[in-house]
Amino acid sequence: MDQEGEKLSPDLATDDTIGARKSANAGENGSQVMHSRAERPWSFDVADFSVPNGREEEWRFTPIKKLAPLFEDAATEEVEGGPAVEVSFDGPESWLSGELASGQAPRDTVLRPADRAAVVGSANAPQATYVRIPENAEHEAPVAVRIEGKSASARSNSHVVIEAGENSHSTLVIEHTGSAIHNGNVEIIVGQGATLTVISLQRWQDDTLHVGQHDAEVGKDAHYKHISVTLGGDVVRLNSNVRFSDEGGNAQLFGLYFADAGQHLEHRSFVDHNAPRNTSNVLYKGALQGEKAHTVWVGDVLIQKAAEGTDSYEKNQNLVLTDGARADSVPNLEIETGIIEGAGHASTTGQLDDEHLWYLMARGIPEKQARRLVVRGFLYEIIQQIGDADLEDSLMEALEDELAISNN
Repeated sequence: MDQEGEKLSPDLATDDTIGARKSANAGENGSQVMHSRAERPWSFDVADFSVPNGREEEWRFTPIKKLAPLFEDAATEEVEGGPAVEVSFDGPESWLSGELASGQAPRDTVLRPADRAAVVGSANAPQATYVRIPENAEHEAPVAVRIEGKSASARSNSHVVIEAGENSHSTLVIEHTGSAIHNGNVEIIVGQGATLTVISLQRWQDDTLHVGQHDAEVGKDAHYKHISVTLGGDVVRLNSNVRFSDEGGNAQLFGLYFADAGQHLEHRSFVDHNAPRNTSNVLYKGALQGEKAHTVWVGDVLIQKAAEGTDSYEKNQNLVLTDGARADSVPNLEIETGIIEGAGHASTTGQLDDEHLWYLMARGIPEKQARRLVVRGFLYEIIQQIGDADLEDSLMEALEDELAISNN
């Protein structure tokens, strides 16, 4: 199947070089059809990616015209004498290890720009913020990288590198606020035996355009959790990708999004099971309300021939609260070996369950309050993955504000 469903391809070979995985029926003018998610090219050269026109499979759901400024090969602009986004760090000073130039390891060892936006963001972020968590370090409270946009009319680029040392345990929050036209890449290395949670919060003002690629590599016996929460922004499109450097790793990708009228919130995930005996779980949940509210989730899982013993599952669920909203959901699963523990996927999109409402209203709860309780319960499964009470409470308050917009 080209767009959705399982695909068995036992003879598929892997090649990471750009252009090497062109399919035999590739067309002209961006109409290329890829036989496999593994065929998606990557490069650090902007010239290798043309400006998308919306006919490409990768961009067919995305409002290309709105995102046009982020496809331009442009440097970060200045606003009132400073950069268009301000990046700051809130955590142990010793963890902030300065900045990394392009090509300066560990920068560019994990993140592989896979589309036009990602490559121009990489090329125009001359210095990356580098957070290194020491080996065996344990930090109970989350640390934070804060990215604050200064103007809805100024272009900005950022690159953040996060490295979790062996056997460390920590949680890091990347919080996006303010207004911006922002292109942001995040590169994550999870060392052997480490446990790392990365929480990406998109709490932009409603005039923001944001495209980002988050790539992680999970080490031997390591545990990685990525949680994306998107509530703000005009158009937000995030790619969250993960692969493994050895066996015994576990990756969990969670997402929560709530789109209001006119918002476009798009999330894409890719789990590349490229090594044996690793596990993954992907769960994204979204709610939509208002005219032309639009959400997109595209989830890809590739189990390569070498990845024997893999156990993987992905699921997306969407709750449409009003007429005029649209949710697109595309799960993809490719399996190149039959020697696995398990693999599956699921996707559902629907309205509030009348039986749930009736159950609550029959116990004296007014309809408006009952609707809110159902929505809260639906989304709380993601919020509780955060594991920090203050942050969870803050996000629940934000969800209450979202529900209040349309009086749901």
